[in-house]
Amino acid sequence: MNLIYFLLSSSWRMVAIAVVTGFLSGGSSASLIALISTAATRSTSQRLTYLAWGFVALALVALITSIISQVMLIRLSQHAVFQLRMRLSRQILSSELSHLEQMGNPRLLATLTEDVQTVANAVHQLPYLCIDIAIVAGCLLYITWLSWFVLVMVVGLAVVAIGSSQWLLKRGERFLALARDDQDVLFKHFRTITEGVKELKLHYRRRQIFLSKNLQSTAAAFSRHNIQGLILFTSTTSWGRLLFFFAMGFVLFALPNLLTISPETLSGYILTFAYLMMPMNNILENLPLISKANIALQKIESLGLSLANQAEQVTVPPESKSSWQYLQLVDVTHTYRTDQEDSSFILGPVDLTFYPQQLVFIVGGNGSGKSTLAKLITGLYIPEVGEISFDGELINEQNREWYRQHFTVVFSDFYLFDELLGLDNVNLDTQAQEYLRLLQLDHKVKIKNGKLSTTNLSQGQRKRLTLLTAYLEDRPICLFDEWAADQDPVFKDIFYTKLLPELRDRGKTVLVISHDDRYFHVADRIIKLDYGKVEFDKKSSV
Repeated sequence: MNLIYFLLSSSWRMVAIAVVTGFLSGGSSASLIALISTAATRSTSQRLTYLAWGFVALALVALITSIISQVMLIRLSQHAVFQLRMRLSRQILSSELSHLEQMGNPRLLATLTEDVQTVANAVHQLPYLCIDIAIVAGCLLYITWLSWFVLVMVVGLAVVAIGSSQWLLKRGERFLALARDDQDVLFKHFRTITEGVKELKLHYRRRQIFLSKNLQSTAAAFSRHNIQGLILFTSTTSWGRLLFFFAMGFVLFALPNLLTISPETLSGYILTFAYLMMPMNNILENLPLISKANIALQKIESLGLSLANQAEQVTVPPESKSSWQYLQLVDVTHTYRTDQEDSSFILGPVDLTFYPQQLVFIVGGNGSGKSTLAKLITGLYIPEVGEISFDGELINEQNREWYRQHFTVVFSDFYLFDELLGLDNVNLDTQAQEYLRLLQLDHKVKIKNGKLSTTNLSQGQRKRLTLLTAYLEDRPICLFDEWAADQDPVFKDIFYTKLLPELRDRGKTVLVISHDDRYFHVADRIIKLDYGKVEFDKKSSV
């Protein structure tokens, strides 16, 4: 997937129009050179008048076609980058969660930010690059009109230049590809800095080892590979300039000794080569940018193919059920696969049935599989073995999106939106403000047009805001993963003894992952996991 194919796949018609007008612009520019050369040697008054009108006409054609070509390519390139960003975002959101977790956030972020921006930078230069190429092509046509011999010489030099430059470019691209791989690891280390800054500040030796061993080594490799690649690209640019000056010197000093050339023709050569210097220089200087964009597109394509292989079927879900009878897991199994075979973890087989208006606690030690079970229940993980049925309807690719719409979930690693997205309610602000009072946040946060006035709160208060969405969504099944872990003792007590029972009494099934054994008595049922197995499933004893 290279840059040209990337643009052609967006709109080949716009590319065709841009290329045609670009070549017209280049041809007109080259014709201007021929006209200037003629005017400089044939200076009769009448002829100068005709040439002046021709100059004006060609200048207008060159200007208009150049503008048309650039406008078309600018619109096309920006539209193509927009489509690329949206396509990647949709692919990520439609891919299986377990696959995204295996790929890791650093790779996804590097592709969405660095790779897409690299492509955007390259396509931004494409309009000007196309005009430069068109000018070079037009000047070559003029050289052909002046002398076939000079054209053969230029083509010969071009073959040598392209062959040698291609060798340098391939080596440079290899180093830049290595630098791009280093960048994925570098993003992982940057994430460590932003998310682990408190831990790194508190432990001097850990911080120094991280900086010197992890970050510095990766950053040094990234820098080294970039330097090697860019040096090769710079050498390519300098080598191209040298060949160009050699061709110009040959025409100026050697060609008159080999052929009988009129002063008019010689001045035409010199003027043409002088005019070619800027577009040729622009083309050579943009080669690294184009190569980086091709490497970025390869990364994007590999990520896209990986996501497509693990894509879920995206359908517009029908209306979810307001009432239901049972949710059943039969022999459900999920496996964590790692590079080390002996460190894999298997959850299951799990056989559980949930009913409406229940308050269920899911308990167990760390690493027992509670959060994994939560993702299986909510349809975020797809069972490798076994099946999930909802009121007797087997959950599969066709109805999994519909099935997920029955859950409101707050995970331990929750994300807090600053806007109440997807909630269509004319009284949304009023209802939200009432729930904020219930959550004791009305003095901190206000709602206007579905937007929160702030999310800059303590972790416990931010978690309370996630309950706001849970109340407003009003879905039949609620799941809370270690929700009370960051709450003060007063509100923790309110959560367990008041909020959870109230949700159950409103007809909700409430699933709570918790370590707070002092509140287990409020549950109707307790499910305990031990290293991926259901140790017991029984009614709570008050």
